[in-house]
Amino acid sequence: MDQENYSENPQIDVWVKLRDIEERQRLLRDRLLLVGKNMIEAKEETEKNLGKLKRDVVEIKEDILKLKDILSTLSEELSNSAKKSEIMILERQLGMFSPLELARIQDVEKIIDEKLKKKN
Repeated sequence: MDQENYSENPQIDVWVKLRDIEERQRLLRDRLLLVGKNMIEAKEETEKNLGKLKRDVVEIKEDILKLKDILSTLSEELSNSAKKSEIMILERQLGMFSPLELARIQDVEKIIDEKLKKKN
């Protein structure tokens, strides 16, 4: 009976429709506020992560520069060091030289003195 009353009275029908529209508008406004709040939180989180990433990139660049410096220093030191073939040549030359078989000046003088004494 009430439904018949509503449909018979267009003014009540308009008021019901208006209340439904206002309720939908309120729900949409609440949803929009929630979406806006979530977007702001997401933006803040993204900015925080972006700042951290930028700091990490700067740190990585500094580390790369340090590594480049170390590598260039190592390269210079390696170019200044002796090669294996050069060391082998020096070993052969020292083997031919044999400083232990050389006589000292005192030994030579002693040998000369002994030879001279034998001749006399």
